[in-house]
Amino acid sequence: MVPNTRLYGASIAFTSGLYSLWSASLASRMVTSSWLMAVLGVVVLVHGAVLLTDYADRLGETSGLLMIVYAVVMLLNQALLGTGVMDDGSSMGMGGGMGGSSLTAGMGWDAGMVALAALMLLSGLIMSRKTGMESASRGT
Repeated sequence: MVPNTRLYGASIAFTSGLYSLWSASLASRMVTSSWLMAVLGVVVLVHGAVLLTDYADRLGETSGLLMIVYAVVMLLNQALLGTGVMDDGSSMGMGGGMGGSSLTAGMGWDAGMVALAALMLLSGLIMSRKTGMESASRGT
């Protein structure tokens, strides 16, 4: 049976991965940010699938650290989009965008992606901590 922590991590990974792919597909042209989100989306989806298998036991604490890295990359990408440093691939030019929620349209960043990245960061921290707690309780 898959532990609840891994189920939670997999659900966050699937949601974030699919949202990343969807977000990248909205770009009218593929630019660095779109490619980054598309590739990250695929990697995160694969990681989510792995979390539902026995192979995840062998990953151990690395799985939580990977989730943290994915979240940091997502948050950094959104920060760069929000400050106009990175083009979002919309037809509106640098920093403007039609992707994401209607509240953020034209701002270049996506509040939904930021929220998912924050949940993924939290999930990674929980997964990393859980592994450490299990080792401590066993006395290893």
